[in-house]
Amino acid sequence: MATIRYFEDLEIWQAARELAKGVYKLYSSNDQFSKDFKLKGQINASSGSIMDNIAEGFGRSGNMEFVNFLSIAQGSLAETKSQLYRSFDRQYLSAEELDAMKSRCEELANKIGRLMNYLNQSDIKGNKYKDRVTKS
Repeated sequence: MATIRYFEDLEIWQAARELAKGVYKLYSSNDQFSKDFKLKGQINASSGSIMDNIAEGFGRSGNMEFVNFLSIAQGSLAETKSQLYRSFDRQYLSAEELDAMKSRCEELANKIGRLMNYLNQSDIKGNKYKDRVTKS
């Protein structure tokens, strides 16, 4: 396994970023959705919060804090998924768009969960995983 030095290297952060961009495309390409300022703001914030919490957790000093922020990211992901349902119910999304976004959410949730399990079982616990950092 390659050493991860930056949060941008994390596959889950990259997937969260793509999800946030996908959410943005949905509401920016639909005139009605773009005018629903409250829902648009909520789904924009929750989808952005996923990637932000992954980044913040990575920037903390140890596994327990990282897992805590990954848990928060999971909550934001569930919130985003719920808001996608509301968007569909308000007829801003087609069934196909909803299904595609739900699949992305579920795949990301599984990846975050696997990383949380790995971190919880790891013997390396703190100080930026200093034993794992390779010398350049």
